[in-house]
Amino acid sequence: MPGKFIRSLIISVLLTALTILCLSSALTSTSAVRARVTDASLHQAAFNQTPKRGCALWPGSRFTETERARSVRRGLEFIYRTALDKNNFETYGSDYLWCFYTVGASVSDAGVRRLAHQMGVERARRWRQTHRALPDDADSNTVIDFAFGGDAADSLGLRDDELKRQIRRAASRFSARDFLLFDPTSEPPPADVPEECEFDHASNPRGAKFCRLCQRSLKMRTPQDVWYDALITTYTGDRYGVRLGADYGDVLKWLPTLRPYHAKGVVADAGFYDNVYAVTHVVYTLNDYGLYQIPPALLPQEFEFLKSNLREAIKENDPDMLGEFMDSLRAFGMTDREEEIRAGIAYLLAHQNADGSWGDMKEKDIYKRYHPTWNAVAALSNYAWRAPTPTPRKLRLLHSLGTDGASRMY
Repeated sequence: MPGKFIRSLIISVLLTALTILCLSSALTSTSAVRARVTDASLHQAAFNQTPKRGCALWPGSRFTETERARSVRRGLEFIYRTALDKNNFETYGSDYLWCFYTVGASVSDAGVRRLAHQMGVERARRWRQTHRALPDDADSNTVIDFAFGGDAADSLGLRDDELKRQIRRAASRFSARDFLLFDPTSEPPPADVPEECEFDHASNPRGAKFCRLCQRSLKMRTPQDVWYDALITTYTGDRYGVRLGADYGDVLKWLPTLRPYHAKGVVADAGFYDNVYAVTHVVYTLNDYGLYQIPPALLPQEFEFLKSNLREAIKENDPDMLGEFMDSLRAFGMTDREEEIRAGIAYLLAHQNADGSWGDMKEKDIYKRYHPTWNAVAALSNYAWRAPTPTPRKLRLLHSLGTDGASRMY
């Protein structure tokens, strides 16, 4: 008996010591992990912070709040992971910064906001390190890219006023056509801007019908496509304080020329496709990418077009377009109570890839991997709206278009 007692006591002491040792090791490991939650480890932090909510999204839904929250974080984690790749970031750095800024500034989930902001600040520091000065021979596209990146980095809290002065000086040397491919102060969106040659990828001047290199026939961009590119460019220029060929209002004023919208076509139809992206970018630039709501009365035709055609994106298995539909309709006041939004949420939650992305995993162009994922993250999120209408300046611009709703609010 005494021998057994001593052996039991020794075993007990050893087990206690082993437990303390394991706990100490675990705590040390956890502290080390927390200390490294920067750069590449941020995407692991996203997984670790998944909230514990298990209720159904709505009565009868097979998905839960936990699944939606995890899906959003996995998507954000995928975007950040691809942004850490040197080649990806060199090509799309300014767009990545804008992604992290907009998610971090607009969604209602405080944890997601913090995570996106952390990711954005880390990447903005890297962008600032590699964009200390504008090249002396910068062309118009380089000026635009620097302006986009500079604006996003400023918005994330990393200002560089000297670089902005360089960009402003360089921008003054270019015309509206250099930046926007047309002059919105004097002409509507044109139909004679050629697409990049599909055979040799050469760019060609406006009005060209045959490629300057291979002499093959060129396809033309739609006026809607040219217009919304110009809308984004001038919106960013106005935000940043650098005139990129024209003012935002100069481009927005041509919105009525795009109506009536090509409704319920096939997504492969360029007219329908470009109408969707033109309308969604009207919403984005008017509500500052998720900060302000837009009453449907301000843009009734645009609201009806989006609401009526959301399911087209589901039919075509296009998460990128679906995300823009949902994101914009949320700005118009639609919520998870609406059948259209529920259909979109169910589709996105059922079609997320194993790596956290949405879209074709075999796609080699990383833009076509991270951008659908960005749109899906936005579509699955709710927003912390700052006001029920756009800013007074945006209302004035809508009023100048003769919008009845804007006239009543202005």
